[in-house]
Amino acid sequence: MQVTFRIAQPSDAERLNHALQRLSDHLGDTHLATPDDLERAGWGDTPVFRAMLAQTDRLVGAAMYVPVFSTRIGGAGVYVSDLWVAPEQRGQHMGQRLLATVLEDAANVWGAMFLKLEVDQGNPDARRFYDRLGFIPAKNQTAMILDQAGCTALRGKP
Repeated sequence: MQVTFRIAQPSDAERLNHALQRLSDHLGDTHLATPDDLERAGWGDTPVFRAMLAQTDRLVGAAMYVPVFSTRIGGAGVYVSDLWVAPEQRGQHMGQRLLATVLEDAANVWGAMFLKLEVDQGNPDARRFYDRLGFIPAKNQTAMILDQAGCTALRGKP
């Protein structure tokens, strides 16, 4: 069956959220986003992400991504925050094709020359997939997150 790739539109917010919910479920993660959250964040006055969809007669893959800039590398890149492939499409190069399409879009839009992502430690299949594609662990870097409570504290609000 033919797979097409396209940039997600506001009308895709519910389908995109459903795909990302399936990714969260697979990883055992909490998923608090709603289609309305995605619509505001992705297609509001100041969009904060782009999303690529892979579809046949239904959605079979999705990637959410944002631009990054590295002074270490000396240029723009793309950070893939979420990558989901339908279980029946895994092992058929769908993830690789999605990432390649994301990189092509990011190169056209932001001049991206590298791709960055994080791998959930509880997902060894994903780690093997990224290793096969040639991803390497970032040296001397540890991903760190300041949660909502931490952000409130940083702003000096009780």
